[in-house]
Amino acid sequence: MAIKEYKGEEITVYFDGEICAHAAECVKGLPEVFNVKARPWVSVEKADAKKIVEVIDRCPSRALTYKI
Repeated sequence: MAIKEYKGEEITVYFDGEICAHAAECVKGLPEVFNVKARPWVSVEKADAKKIVEVIDRCPSRALTYKI
């Protein structure tokens, strides 16, 4: 599985499904951005970059990363 990229104006989010521990910190932290029932499941335009960074920094597996 390749690393997926979700690009927005302020932030690009990267997801590596192979190392995801499914702790759901992202889904619990910003469900409007990280919605596993939606496609694509990451919608970076639904919150500001600062909030997205705060939630991604709680990802225990580092499956989610970002670039500002």
